[in-house]
Amino acid sequence: MGDQPKIGVLALQGDVREHVAALAGSGADARPVRRPAELDAVDGLVIPGGESTTISKLADIFEMREPIDKRIFGGMPVYGSCAGMIMLAGEVLDGRPDQRGFAGIEMTVRRNAFGRQVDSFEAPVAITGVEGEPFHAVFIRAPWVERVGEGVEVLGRVTDGPAADRIVAVRQGNLVATSFHPELTGDLRLHRWFVELVRAA
Repeated sequence: MGDQPKIGVLALQGDVREHVAALAGSGADARPVRRPAELDAVDGLVIPGGESTTISKLADIFEMREPIDKRIFGGMPVYGSCAGMIMLAGEVLDGRPDQRGFAGIEMTVRRNAFGRQVDSFEAPVAITGVEGEPFHAVFIRAPWVERVGEGVEVLGRVTDGPAADRIVAVRQGNLVATSFHPELTGDLRLHRWFVELVRAA
């Protein structure tokens, strides 16, 4: 793998450029991925925030669903933020009936749990394994986790306000998901942590 793990950002829809920039700034060889051959060339994958139903449809159109499923099953590290968390969930509440994710993490998430775009907010979230002060988390039409399976580690919760104690960051093996958008803050700690996870894998 060398010093720079190759990490792709699923470039079907959403904030792709921001994740590519954050990964590149964290020591990765970062690149957009939208074709199976491009997926074959990377060591890890980020599923960005965006619209989960659109990402689900485009994964079929671009014939990416089965290749991603296979790589997840094979142990490839994947990080999903916001819509990416929904795509990695085993069960989605309030999703569309035709919506299908990759079901990598044994968890139940509620789509748009924090409300609509106008209800977007920012809050400090301490992330297990990420050193330093709590993460300045940006929530935009974000999901939260309602249930986790036995093999899922809770990495972070909201600490204040009406959503206090809601789970917003999880890990199961090489799969990581957050409700929030670290790529929008300029704080690269979470991306650096994921780069090290890919390097170790």
